[in-house]
Amino acid sequence: MSASHSALVPAWLTAPAEANELVASVWPASAHRVDDGSVEVGGVSVFDLRDRFGTPLYVLDEDEVRAHARRARSAFDAAAARHGIRARVYYAGKAFLSTEVVRWVVAEGLSVDVCTRGELEVALAGGADPARLGFHGNNKSVSELERAVDVGIGSVVVDSAIEIERLAAIAERRGAVQSVLVRVRTGVHAETHAFLATAHEDQKFGFSMEGAAEAVARIRELSSLRFVGLHAHIGSQIFDSSGFRESAARLVDLHADLLAGGEIPLLNVGGGFGISYTSVDDPKPIEEIADGIVDAIADECAVRGIPMPDVATEPGRVIVGQAGITLYEVGTVKTVTAGEGLDRTYVSVDGGMSDNARPALYGADFSARLVSRTSSETPALSRVVGHHCESGDIVVDAEYLPADVTPGDLLAVPATGAYCFSLASNYNYTPRPPVVAVCDGHARVIVRGETVDDLLARDVGIPASAPTATPHGDTE
Repeated sequence: MSASHSALVPAWLTAPAEANELVASVWPASAHRVDDGSVEVGGVSVFDLRDRFGTPLYVLDEDEVRAHARRARSAFDAAAARHGIRARVYYAGKAFLSTEVVRWVVAEGLSVDVCTRGELEVALAGGADPARLGFHGNNKSVSELERAVDVGIGSVVVDSAIEIERLAAIAERRGAVQSVLVRVRTGVHAETHAFLATAHEDQKFGFSMEGAAEAVARIRELSSLRFVGLHAHIGSQIFDSSGFRESAARLVDLHADLLAGGEIPLLNVGGGFGISYTSVDDPKPIEEIADGIVDAIADECAVRGIPMPDVATEPGRVIVGQAGITLYEVGTVKTVTAGEGLDRTYVSVDGGMSDNARPALYGADFSARLVSRTSSETPALSRVVGHHCESGDIVVDAEYLPADVTPGDLLAVPATGAYCFSLASNYNYTPRPPVVAVCDGHARVIVRGETVDDLLARDVGIPASAPTATPHGDTE
C-alpha cells in the first residue's frame, strides 16, 4: 500500500521529490541554505547558534516580527481609513512576550494586550505606555486589577458580573474612572480544535448576548467605570474573514441597541488570524482579512443607520509565529513497522513537549527540515519526537525527512514563534531553552535559558552543602 493512501499518513502530506526545500510560507523570509547546505536565519548560521547557545533553542527573527507588525498595522489602518474611522491594533502578548518583543511591536505602532499580572509587568518593563494596554482574563484577581488601575491601564475587558463590581470598587477607592469593554459570546466560533474556539456558549469566557446588555447597563450605573465598547473573540488559527463577518453582524446588532444609552466609541473583534504551519496551509493575506472585517462592520452599521465605531483587533500568532524556529539536535533514529506495510522513522531530538506543547494539547501539525546539511537520499516517512518519558511527546507527527538522518544532525521546526515559549514547561525536570533574537548577522539572548541549577534552587529540601549541577545538567 502506498503511503499516500494510508490512514497512517495525513491526507494532506505527500512525499516530496527531495526534502531540502524551505517552504517560504512557513519559514522566516531570511531563512536560506548556504553553500555547504546548512541554513542561516537572520544572517546567522545554525552552527553558530548551536555552538554559542546550545540546543534546543528558540530562534526569533527580529526583522520578521517587525515586518509582520507593520503589515498588520498598515492593513487595518488602510481598511479603517476607507470608512473614515480609526483602527487600534493590539499585539496579543500571550502568543509570545518578552521585554524586547514589546519594544519591537511598540516601535512599529502597536498597542499590547495582556491577560495576567506577569504579562502586564513584562509589557511595562518593555516600555509600553500603560494607556495603550488592554487587560483580558476571565478571573482577574483583586491585586491584578488594583495594579492595572494604579498604572493607568488603557482598558479592561470585563468578563463577569463579579468583575464589574470588583473593578468599580477598586477604581472608586482610587478616585479613578476606568475604561472597560464587555466581552461577548456571539455564538460564532472558529472551526478549530474545541479548546481554541472561544465564542460558543458552553465555555468560560464572556457574557451571552443578553447578559452583555445587562452588564453594560450596570456599568453605566457606576461612576467609576466608563463603557467604551464590546469585545468578541471567535477562536484561533482562522484563515479568512467569514467567521468575523457573522460575528460582526451580531455584535453590531447589540452595539446598535446599546447606543440608546450613550456613545460607544469602539468595537473590538479580537484576533486569532492563522499562519502556515505546513506547506498546505493557506491563510488569506492579512490585508484581505482586515478589509473583510472592517467592511463587514461598515455594512452592518449602514444597514442599521448608525455611525461606525472605531475598530480594534488583537493579532498575536500572525505577528510572531512565522518569525520563530526551534533548533534541535538529533539524538537517536530508529525505524519501526507502522502497519499497513509502511515503515516509519522515529527521529528523537533533545527537546520535545516541554518546549512545544501544542501537538500534545491540540494535535497541532508542524513541519521539520534537516538544517545542518542537505541530502540526496529518498525522503522517508518520519515522526519527530522528544526525549520525554511520554508516548505523546511528539513534535512533528508526520513529515518526510531524508532517509539518512543521523545522530548529531541539526533539525529545525519552523513557525514556532507563537505559543511554544509561552506554553513551555519543566516536564521531567527539563530546563526551558533560551530565546535568541537574530538580525543582520548578529544573535543575542533575549530570554535566558534555564539550567538544572535553576530548577534545583526552587527545591527547599536540598541541603545548602549539596553539590550543584553544571549548566549542562551533569553532576560534578
